[in-house]
Amino acid sequence: METTQQDVAHGSRLNAYTALILATLAMIVCFMSWSNFAPLAAQVGAMFHLSVASRTLLLATPVLLGSIARIPVGILSDKYGGKKVYIILMIFILIPLFMIPRVHSFGMLLFAALLVGMAGTSFAVGVSYASVWFPKEQQGLALGIVSMGNMGNAVAALTLPYISKSHGFTAVYNFLMILTVVIGVIFAIFCKEMPTNPNKTMGEALSVAKESSTWYLSLFYFLTFGLFVAFTNLTPLFLTGMFNYSQVTAGLYAALFAGVCTIIRPVGGFMADKMRPMMLLQWVFVAIIAFAILIMVSFKSQPLFIAGIVLVGLAAGVGNGVVFKMVPYVSQGNTGAVTGFVGAMGGLGGFFPPLVIGWIKEWTGSYELGIGLLVLTGVICLFALWHHFIRGDARIVK
Repeated sequence: METTQQDVAHGSRLNAYTALILATLAMIVCFMSWSNFAPLAAQVGAMFHLSVASRTLLLATPVLLGSIARIPVGILSDKYGGKKVYIILMIFILIPLFMIPRVHSFGMLLFAALLVGMAGTSFAVGVSYASVWFPKEQQGLALGIVSMGNMGNAVAALTLPYISKSHGFTAVYNFLMILTVVIGVIFAIFCKEMPTNPNKTMGEALSVAKESSTWYLSLFYFLTFGLFVAFTNLTPLFLTGMFNYSQVTAGLYAALFAGVCTIIRPVGGFMADKMRPMMLLQWVFVAIIAFAILIMVSFKSQPLFIAGIVLVGLAAGVGNGVVFKMVPYVSQGNTGAVTGFVGAMGGLGGFFPPLVIGWIKEWTGSYELGIGLLVLTGVICLFALWHHFIRGDARIVK
């Protein structure tokens, strides 16, 4: 007999909190692997003699698969269960982690980077798995907490440069493999499987693509989560290239950005539980536009640049929490599928900016125009929000 979400929500609190905590920890570990190249970009660039454009391509490659694959992985989580999918995912990412320190050509490195991108699909699994254990009126905070698994980017930026400096490049990936195995075993032992509907067809799952709200939330997440991924990856490149920071120090600042963006996310989710989410998003987009302009004009001022990075991270983090408050409302029983679509667009929002900014840097010699495109994206999102949700008739949360 199929168990409903409401049954689960009023079931064992122990199961719910165990699922929430371990899904978050598993996502942290997966995101460490997903973002492994960013804090080591200078070292990898020197090892393989890479140009700025090649480095940004390497940073963007894991984001590509980790974004697109969120759609089928989210659907599989709804159909077969997040616990099973999470464990299979963690086993799979051991393969590219083993490959990376052992390849000898840039082409093979890119292939390994593409495979390790599967770690980014942990977001769709984690949200699908954690959401079913809580009633809707608590899901903004719960999904904000599980989404703190994004902090894996910050943890990677803090730890991986030190490990590489102290113990060597290969030790970084041995560390990540051991961590993945440990959390996988713990997850397998202590987590219960979520309720599923194995009879659900692919067509039913993909029906969320017919909902206009799926695509509007995807656009908004393209901006907010894309900012998180892109700037976590680009901050070390900016600081080592423009202000001559060491790889370790630049990694600390990248960790600061990722940490700020992640810690504030549950606050955004909690605020969205209490207030109308789309009105909150309006001010988030205004803040992102303003702080992106600050970054754009501060490439010669280190204090202003750092301030702009931190402030845009705060705004993006709140926005991430607000957007995902809306996800479970789009299609009942298809949270994984909606998460897959929205998460995929968010990931692509992190894929394109490093590439575009790298190309613009090579063509123009500066980064300012690339940041200007971020401002333009913020304006487009603000208009779409106003037109569809604020001025328009669309309503998700009652």
